[in-house]
Amino acid sequence: MIHDMKNLIKKIKGVINAVIFIIINRVLCFFTKVEEKKVLFASDVRSGTGGNYSFILEWLAGKGYEVIYDFKADRRVKRGLRGSLALVYKMTISGSILLEDYFRYITFMKVRKGQQICQLWHGAGAFKKFGFSRAAENEGIRIHKGYRKYAKAIVSAEEIRGCYAEAFRIPKENVRATGIPRTDIFFDEKYIAGKKEELIKEFPVFEKKKVILFAPTYRGVRAEDAAYDFDMLDLKKLYYDLNEEHVFVFKWHPAAYNNIMMNNREVYDLKKYGDFFLDLSWDRDINDLLLVTDILITDYSSVIFDYLLVDRPIVYYPYDLAAYEAGRGLYYDYEAYLYGTVAMDQKELTDAIKAGDMCSQKREAFRKHFMEACDGHSTEKTCRWFFEEE
Repeated sequence: MIHDMKNLIKKIKGVINAVIFIIINRVLCFFTKVEEKKVLFASDVRSGTGGNYSFILEWLAGKGYEVIYDFKADRRVKRGLRGSLALVYKMTISGSILLEDYFRYITFMKVRKGQQICQLWHGAGAFKKFGFSRAAENEGIRIHKGYRKYAKAIVSAEEIRGCYAEAFRIPKENVRATGIPRTDIFFDEKYIAGKKEELIKEFPVFEKKKVILFAPTYRGVRAEDAAYDFDMLDLKKLYYDLNEEHVFVFKWHPAAYNNIMMNNREVYDLKKYGDFFLDLSWDRDINDLLLVTDILITDYSSVIFDYLLVDRPIVYYPYDLAAYEAGRGLYYDYEAYLYGTVAMDQKELTDAIKAGDMCSQKREAFRKHFMEACDGHSTEKTCRWFFEEE
């Protein structure tokens, strides 16, 4: 009863906030003009630029654009009155609004003449279903209408344009296979050498041992539900099986990380294992870590697409595959995503790590289907479309 009342109060507050946003936005539309050269970078899940944003920002430098920001590291953290008013104003006057994830406020704003909302999305490829694709299979999922307001969205290959058009419910011509800007680093030998040196200097163990990067997606419908089943990951056994030759790095999904820190502190105690376990989840961008990774462990995460460009062994650990496919849904059969070994329990996982099988025969078909547009020039192609074409 108390829980139901809290949910009702939360919904009422959400409706009131939405109405206030709409009113202020519409009033500002009468008294302000759209500034074509003003570009807003907005996110509710990052505290600063990084990922695709960094590459777009570098391209814009010196071209006469004014870049403004509105970042918040956690959706559950409130902006406050001043922050909320500032956000409405920024969204109302910016000629271009660049997103890298779901951003609920788009639902409530009026898209004015001279404005465009561009979606970079945080994941490459097309793996687990999202947006309207996900809602089609689960009536309990509420999808915000803001997806439909995207003027432009980018993808990593021609073959998957339809997946994103469906997810955002926008015309297919609004989706273009420019490649993903952040993947340009995998074609830049100077950057790769410098970043490896930087990371090894910060974490000397990376040079002494093989680096295992554990980067699963999260389970759960909403951020509040995000979790991981630690019964399927025995830290003590991992330590005894692998510590002599490996270092084990955690990179949790941001939503899962927040909840693990709150709810699983007792089981997730890494200090007792010396320097074998490292948690680098605080660094949201994963691509730099991929450069020093020797073996990636994941399940349904889109990191598999970026990691293909590193060309090193990968192990899939989808211990709950049947339940996940039934609840979340995938764009293709799981088999289509495999270019590495599959493990369904921890013994198989440990054996696969030690074997390090490249499964080379599967990689080229995977790259062509999911990552063909990523060629080291994705930033240039993306920005020319966003800012130089009608």
